[in-house]
Parts: sequence; C-alpha cells; structure tokens
Amino acid sequence: MTKQEIIKTAFKVWGREQYQSTSLVQLARELGVSKSALYRHFKNKQALLEAMYESFFDEYAAFIKPEYDKAVAAQDIVESFFIMIRIMVEYYIRHRDMFIFSLVRLYGDYDMGSMTRRLLSRGIDLRYFLRVEKDALAYPSLIQLIIGHLSFVICYFHRPDQTSEALGSDRAVDEMLSFMKENISFGLGLDKALIDALDYQRLEALCPGRNCETCNDESILKAVAGAVAEAGPWEASMDMIARRSGLSKSGLYSHFKSKQDMLKQLFMTEFDRILEYIEEGIALSAVPEEQLYLAVFSAADYFRTRSEILLAADWIRTRRLNLGITLPPRLYQVFSYINLKVPGTQQAVFTPAVVDRLGQMILFLIVHTFMHRPEGMSLSELPNNGIRRLFRFIVLGMKGF
Repeated sequence: MTKQEIIKTAFKVWGREQYQSTSLVQLARELGVSKSALYRHFKNKQALLEAMYESFFDEYAAFIKPEYDKAVAAQDIVESFFIMIRIMVEYYIRHRDMFIFSLVRLYGDYDMGSMTRRLLSRGIDLRYFLRVEKDALAYPSLIQLIIGHLSFVICYFHRPDQTSEALGSDRAVDEMLSFMKENISFGLGLDKALIDALDYQRLEALCPGRNCETCNDESILKAVAGAVAEAGPWEASMDMIARRSGLSKSGLYSHFKSKQDMLKQLFMTEFDRILEYIEEGIALSAVPEEQLYLAVFSAADYFRTRSEILLAADWIRTRRLNLGITLPPRLYQVFSYINLKVPGTQQAVFTPAVVDRLGQMILFLIVHTFMHRPEGMSLSELPNNGIRRLFRFIVLGMKGF
C-alpha cells in the first residue's frame, strides 16, 4: 500500500459518501487495513487532506493546462474566457469524486487565495480571466454569478437519477457543456428591451413585506432549523434541538421517527413555504416578464428574511443530503404557468426540459449569491439591486451586462 493508493482511495470514499465528512475509519475499511496502518503514511487526517489537496491540484492543472494555453493566446476576451470555463467544467463533469471533494473542501471551506496561489505555482493564473468582468465592485458580480451557474450545472449533471452510462457518455458531456455556454451567454434568451423596460421598483413594492413570524412556525421545526444552521445537518444533535425547543430528547421522538425524518420534515416544510411565496408573487401581475421577476424576487425575499433557513439551504446546495426525498412537483409546475415566448416566435420559453432545471437553478443561485455577499453585510442589508442583477443573469446571461 503506497501513499498514492491511499490518496486515490480517499477520493473514491469521499465521492461515495457524497458531501458528508469522511473518517479515517471508513478509509481503512475500504483499503482492508487497520486505522493504525494509515498512520504509518499520514500522521493524522489533516496530513491526508493536505496530500489530497496537492494531488487534486496536480491532476486538475495537468488536465486544463493545454486549453489554458490556448485561452491565453486567444485575441478575443470572451472567447478566451469560454475556452477556460469549458475545460474547467469538463474536468468536474468527468471527475465526480474530485468535484465533490473540491466543492466541500475547496469552494466551501478553503481559502480561495491559497487556491489561486497553488494553481499559479503550476503555471495557471486564473486572474487573467477576470478581464471579462466590467464592474467587479458590483454585488453580485458577473463572475460570482457565472461561478454559481457553473456549480449548478455540474451538480445537475451528477444528480442521483443519472445513470452510469449517461455520466460516462461523451455526448452527455458535450450536451451539458453546450447548455452551459448558451445559458451563460444568453440566459433564457428573453427580449433585452423588455427586461430593460421593467419597472423593478414598482414590482418590488407590490410584494407584501414578509416577516418570518408570519409563518406561524412550529417551535420544534424552528429549533431544528437553528441547530442545522449552527452546526450543519450531520453535527446537529438531538440534544441541541431539545435545548432549543424546550423539549426532552424523548419528547422529540414523539414528533419525529429519527433524525433523518426530522431533517426531511424541515426541508419539505420550507420548500412548500417558498413555493407559496413564489405563487403569490406570480399572481401579482399578468405580464409574463413581470411574473418571472416577481417569482425570483419572492423566493429571494423569503431567504433574506430567514437567515436560519438560508444557512440550512446552503447545506443542501453544497453538501447534498440523502434524506430519501424528491423536490415537490410544484417546483417544476410553478414556472410552467408563466407564458413566456422566445423573442420573435410563438415557441414557449418554458419547455419541460427548461422547467425541470429552472426552479432548482433559481433557488441554487439565490442561496449561492446570498452566501457570498460582501463581508460585513447582513441579510437585512442586502439591496434589491442585487436581486435585479441575479434576475438579469438568469434571463439574459452575459448579454444582460
């Protein structure tokens, strides 16, 4: 057993466990050795993680370097940008275990400055591609929105219902990469003149001010949400929830069959509430473009007023939970009520394939955007202008900027 064999197996175990933490006990079991045998190679889990970082950056840099050189040589800024993001996304689509590792350990908890330095030492300067950003101080920035969209595309590709044949298919990879480029370039392809003419301030004023107290929260679910926001779903113990709810631990089990059942009820309840807000927003206008903005604004407003739910949703976004649940059918149906047409045609924008992705993508991008807000900015301070920029990216892509 070599160090490299241990590292390779660690990525495999991490990927199989999806977004949960992986222990040395699980790794030793996979290798068929004792935990103490691992300590002959790595003094602790942190040492193993450091070796995994180095291995990841070596492999990642080697995969993207040829296309990186082409991108740097390209004369057109946008062309060079797309060359680069295509190869970066392709790496993650083709290497699911590496994606899960990097989503949690790099993009979740890792110092991005350190990541940039590690790639720079391997001949790749990601700062070169920030030239496509015209207003880096705006919130959210275009780059920030693009990164959120790329993360969603990769997560969507690796969704649980994908077959192993589809995951390994060059055709499936090419189709997803084409979808990614089209969406980043043009969003949903709506008429820019109509989007520019929207009276955002008037539409936002239509939405009633929402206060989390109006949700008539069950105190137990509120305690669950607070514990998940504080410690994460795996570390949120029944003892923590009992203290927050004022119930005994045995009292909690009279409401929930298990911790898994408890988390399932929390997230399903929140999905239903978010969808109610979206439906209420859509009903405030008969104009399709306005209905779509009201849908996005309503979902964003819900998260903006409920910080504990935003944090809990971020765990779903970056660390998928195996709770045995599927998203409510209403999430797919709600956008099919909006009768948008492709500019210059009678073709519906919201085809079944678009509807399938759109609801998930909007929630993903809202959570991503809010979790990456400027340092020191509270949720209550988040400006409506940030929601407008997010909306413009969804419907127009880079064309909207």
